[in-house]
Amino acid sequence: MKERYPTKKIFVGNVAIGGDAPISVQSMTFSDTRDVEATVEQINRLHFAGCDIVRVAVPDMEAALALKSIKEQIAIPLVADIHFNYRLALEAAKWVDCIRFNPGNIGEKSRIKEIVKACKERNLPVRVGVNAGSLEHEFDRRYGATAEGMVASAEYNIKFLEDLDFTDIKVSLKASDVGRTVDAYRMLRPKNSYPFHLGVTEAGTLFHATVKSSIGLGALLLDGIGDTMRVSITGELEEEIKVGKAILKDSGRAKGGLNIISCPTCGRIEADLVSAVAEVEKRTAHITASMDVSVMGCVVNAIGEAKHADVAIAYGKGSGLVMVKGEIVAKLPENQLVDRFVAEVEKFVSSGGL
Repeated sequence: MKERYPTKKIFVGNVAIGGDAPISVQSMTFSDTRDVEATVEQINRLHFAGCDIVRVAVPDMEAALALKSIKEQIAIPLVADIHFNYRLALEAAKWVDCIRFNPGNIGEKSRIKEIVKACKERNLPVRVGVNAGSLEHEFDRRYGATAEGMVASAEYNIKFLEDLDFTDIKVSLKASDVGRTVDAYRMLRPKNSYPFHLGVTEAGTLFHATVKSSIGLGALLLDGIGDTMRVSITGELEEEIKVGKAILKDSGRAKGGLNIISCPTCGRIEADLVSAVAEVEKRTAHITASMDVSVMGCVVNAIGEAKHADVAIAYGKGSGLVMVKGEIVAKLPENQLVDRFVAEVEKFVSSGGL
């Protein structure tokens, strides 16, 4: 895994992005932003799921005006998502912590100047959100909806903001497929030091979005690219956060929580491994300490994996072992193993791994 690319640190509310800040996980509500109660309810759901920053759509002035009441009732930074009408950004800037605009549909540069002026006055950052499907006409005509076109658009708009003496910028380069998305981020990364917001846009339902985001965002994170991210899932809220945090953990970019190692199901399994792993996941979901735990279903893989885990179950026929740091601490009937395993995990955490 490569070292994380050094980037400028900016702040969205009280959440740092870039520099040495942890990589944050974002999401977006799907409520009608004009419905303050429904929007606040969704934001609070995301907050309790571990979301760091939330974005809301601002399609009209009524939605922009609703942001004041929404902001007063939530506890995480709020980003206004602006398309087409720059005046919505001017109103939203009074209440939110960041403005995201799409340079491909915001129109004349004089409108961007007004957005920048409003953000400067309130010390707000801007996300330049480039989408492959809505590039400015000149870039679409020259490059088409390609990674090169996305990068050209981003560079042009970054330069435009810099010429306005504005550098509190983060950048996203999103396409609906993994290849263009990864290519665009990799192409732009060496050319500036602004923090990057990662995401594969319009990624689809839970299954497809998880696969696309794991490949695309995981590849970029392993390359050292990325400072904040969103997993875009059709119709899901908490799942976006769950998948995003799992990608961060399994790519090695975030620490905390259990790394559960379990063997693939095969004809050698001598226990109800599927139920056992599900119970372990449920009963250890609250643990935030970094630990490797192993739940293995037969002797072929069990002992070897268990030796390298902090706490492990090694199932045999009708019984099994519980091990801590490779040492056997109990041999028990199958129906007692998970209880003892969970107790040993809790003990391991409380003792600081000693």
